[in-house]
Amino acid sequence: MSWVLRRLRAQHHLSLFAKNTFVFRANYFPIPRRYVATATNNPRTTRSTSVQIFDRDAKRLQRDKAASNVRESRDVDYLRDEVADRLVERLHDINRSYKNVLDLGAGACHLARALHRSTPSGGPFAKRIEHLTCAELSSKFLHRDENSYIVPPDSSMKITRLAADEETLLLDSPQEGGMFETNTFDAVISSGSMHWINDLPTVLSSINRVLKPDSPFLCAMFGGDTLYELRTSLQLANMDRLGGVSPHVSPLADVRDMGSLLQRTGFKLITIDIDDIIVDYLDVFALLKDLQAMGEANAILGRRKGLAGLSREALVGLEGIYKELHGRAEDGGSGGEKGIPATFRIVYVIGWKEGIGQQQPLKRGSGEVNLKEILRGEGNNS
Repeated sequence: MSWVLRRLRAQHHLSLFAKNTFVFRANYFPIPRRYVATATNNPRTTRSTSVQIFDRDAKRLQRDKAASNVRESRDVDYLRDEVADRLVERLHDINRSYKNVLDLGAGACHLARALHRSTPSGGPFAKRIEHLTCAELSSKFLHRDENSYIVPPDSSMKITRLAADEETLLLDSPQEGGMFETNTFDAVISSGSMHWINDLPTVLSSINRVLKPDSPFLCAMFGGDTLYELRTSLQLANMDRLGGVSPHVSPLADVRDMGSLLQRTGFKLITIDIDDIIVDYLDVFALLKDLQAMGEANAILGRRKGLAGLSREALVGLEGIYKELHGRAEDGGSGGEKGIPATFRIVYVIGWKEGIGQQQPLKRGSGEVNLKEILRGEGNNS
């Protein structure tokens, strides 16, 4: 499976036949929507009293349940594996080696597997890491696979698995669950899990604290327009069948939110980019089933019980609305058969802890060439 992804990624078109899916491919086009995340001007290293949005205990139980069926859980690894592969490609752009790295929100050690796969940028990145600590909320999810499934036998990278809550693990307070000293890690990486964090400012401040000076934080998280097709269809289905709207898809941070949060929590040299990964499913029930198998079901506090929190008749209405708004004929299909697309918007972030001798951006107004003159010249040439 990973070989197919690596081979087709070079063509900028991914094709993967996985359980309940038609085609797995990547498209790149921004869709302007805004979600709000609260930040603070004062970095914190102790747990705040911010409003709780997500039920972390429910999320742990969801991941425990997902990991209990190993075969089905592995079948839906396609999304987090692809996100991890792309994050590792960004690691290759940083020319350094690492003694001690933290994988925050490791899931079933998706990043550890990705580090051992070769990429167009070079060989396995794992050879540049001495020790990787994989921290995950769900112990069952974390220990789903044996080491032999995660790393090859000749790997020199040591792995430690740590079952702990990402929201408290890095706090500067052992009484609240903090476990690491200041300046512990040469890099902190998070792939596909930080969208379930209630208090991002505190967690980001804590990440900055445990990083060594001039060390990077790399993150890939679902954000912005992720599952916007499902979001809009659920709203209409609720209005039609229940006469009102209730939350079924998690609120997500966008690029503006993450840039502001990283600046306010002390990170420097921030870079952010976006990938849209679109997965085509047979129907909305296949999409919801895969989300549950991934451990990505709704975990908002006060949510309704059941599949997507909807009644049977509302689910039937959801299927029709989704296909009407977003369905499309399958390429090469017969009889006008249609599938439904689901968009996963991945926000990739790199931020650096401040350090002596670190590269600094030029001061405002220090440029020697006026951009207006360059643009004016290009306009005259055209």
